[in-house]
Amino acid sequence: MPFSLLKAIKSTHRNPINRILHLVGIPIYATGIMLILDYFLGMSTNLITGIDLWLIAICLFLAGHKIEGNLKAMTLIIIFKYLKSRKVILTSG
Repeated sequence: MPFSLLKAIKSTHRNPINRILHLVGIPIYATGIMLILDYFLGMSTNLITGIDLWLIAICLFLAGHKIEGNLKAMTLIIIFKYLKSRKVILTSG
């Protein structure tokens, strides 16, 4: 049975508190990444603020998955499993 990325993400984000923490964390995460990238592109942003925001967002994601009881099902791990399964499918066909 092939691995479904969307199905895996949906099944690991069922708890409403986890969803809320992710909804709060996503814009913080994006802002942090943008500040970090802008700093390295020579814009006058604060690198420490970007790193702090990025880490806060990751803490929110971790807290959500801890509440849900599936820390090992973080999206990054799911993506690696998906890519691994795609590689197996591509090499076996």
